[in-house]
Amino acid sequence: MYKNLRVDDPKTTVIEGLKIAKATGYEGIEVNMEEIAQLVQERSIDYVKSLFSDAGITIGGWLLPSAWKEDYKYVSPSWEDVKFTWRGGERQLQNLLKALPDFAKIGQELGCGRVYTWILTFSDEMDYDDNFRWHVERLHPVVDILRDFNCRLGLEWQAPKTLRKGRKYEFIKDMKGTLELCREIEAGRGSVGLLLDSWHWYLSNGTLEDIRKLKAQQVVYVHICDAPPGIPMDRQIDLVRSVPGETGVIDLIGFLKCLEEIGYDGPVTPSVPGSKTLEGLSLQEEAQVNCNALVKLWQAAGLEAK
Repeated sequence: MYKNLRVDDPKTTVIEGLKIAKATGYEGIEVNMEEIAQLVQERSIDYVKSLFSDAGITIGGWLLPSAWKEDYKYVSPSWEDVKFTWRGGERQLQNLLKALPDFAKIGQELGCGRVYTWILTFSDEMDYDDNFRWHVERLHPVVDILRDFNCRLGLEWQAPKTLRKGRKYEFIKDMKGTLELCREIEAGRGSVGLLLDSWHWYLSNGTLEDIRKLKAQQVVYVHICDAPPGIPMDRQIDLVRSVPGETGVIDLIGFLKCLEEIGYDGPVTPSVPGSKTLEGLSLQEEAQVNCNALVKLWQAAGLEAK
């Protein structure tokens, strides 16, 4: 496993992100594949490879292209202005399926086969069964394309009860349901698995034994954070989290030890929206605080540095 940086600022370029990652002690970085593809088109694949090799940073993974800003607000957006996404209408899906082979090929050439997306935990239009079938139909062709280029898709469930409040239908909200969706999408061929987020694992009453039962290939990507203290689980707010290891509410040492036990060797990416500790800090300062926190957790868990 290795420490992986995600810069939650769409205005930050990959070159700027690499500088931050190198300065603050990360081994990997998450990238915007649309930006990477543009660089390849404008310069070359060798130029992009050199950016990472010169920085000594690997690509940890990339988000499946989508209207992530709208998804992150947990709304049902209007898709007319969205170029491509698996969540939108048929036109947007077909646009994604046409663009995805190029993205996946670049990912393969750069040695980055870890891709992820998240599953909304509710719907106002479809009941659970209909929504399940819809996700299978939408994601099956996506996974087929990624498999052709040795890329795997990680699915992240969303656990906070507060996200589902006021919604008509609930949907997948735990590891069990997500694994069922994975099996239905591609029948155990190893090309779709979990984005295992410590936040959603904890808030879905996940256990260390749940992680121990997984195979390494079932975990495509890992997000890590802690939870604010003194708040009941069913009142935790998704976009108000704590720096990894800051509060001890989530057993992150056990979390990391279990990942090590099953042989997970991929990126571990801090995902800490709404942290009071990070308020007012620059992107580099945020990255440094989170990296320092991961170093402490690594040491406490007895893990070897990459």
